[in-house]
Amino acid sequence: MGSVGAKEVPVLLSPDGKRIDGRKLDELRSMRIVAGALHQADGSAFVEWGANKVMAAVYGPREVHPRHLQQNNKAIVQCKYNMAAFSVDERKRPGLDRRSQEISKVIAEAFESVIFVEEFPRTSIDIYIEVLQANAGTRCAGVVAASVALADAGIPMVDLLPAVAVGKVAGKIALDLKKEEDNFGEADLPMALVPQSGRLVLLQMEGHMTGPELSESLDLGVVGCRAIYEKMKQALRDRYQLGGPSEGAAQ
Repeated sequence: MGSVGAKEVPVLLSPDGKRIDGRKLDELRSMRIVAGALHQADGSAFVEWGANKVMAAVYGPREVHPRHLQQNNKAIVQCKYNMAAFSVDERKRPGLDRRSQEISKVIAEAFESVIFVEEFPRTSIDIYIEVLQANAGTRCAGVVAASVALADAGIPMVDLLPAVAVGKVAGKIALDLKKEEDNFGEADLPMALVPQSGRLVLLQMEGHMTGPELSESLDLGVVGCRAIYEKMKQALRDRYQLGGPSEGAAQ
């Protein structure tokens, strides 16, 4: 065990290639998706992904607030991503901080590129994402929850939008980082894509990767997104076959 300042650095990768939670490098954390979890919203979803718990609610298309944001030829997509003050171990000040505002903006832009916004001029499609419990990858969990919630609301889209983070852990490229890997790894690359075309609509990176490592990460992320896509579709199938909130694709 080494240390950085006062923090102990855990062993992130065992000699046989297993990660801190026993997963392989290309293995996702367990995931459960519940479509239609809230009755008051036009569409909603709850995602339990590893130790993450994220709720999304969608309202609209509806009147734009504030009114000056109205677009005559299309709907606007507004997103509010928020981490509850109790969602993390450290003390967090309630309300939107700069990180939450930045994530809200990139998620709204990602969905604006897949929603048929031109069908709903002068309206707003509002997405609310609340992180109830956080353990790395919350923006990706938020995208997954919001995408299922939009489909649950009947908002027409090119496709569902799966998302996952790929990172560099102990010099190796790994899928779906958990908290310790995110904190002590060398890089983190959250991404979201349209599965049918492979078009990336969200891509950010913190840390450092070489060109070949970035290429490997993108390939692994595509595989992860396609697996998550199947779970998202199954959650919606369960929701509408059963006529109520689904129990999602529990794995």
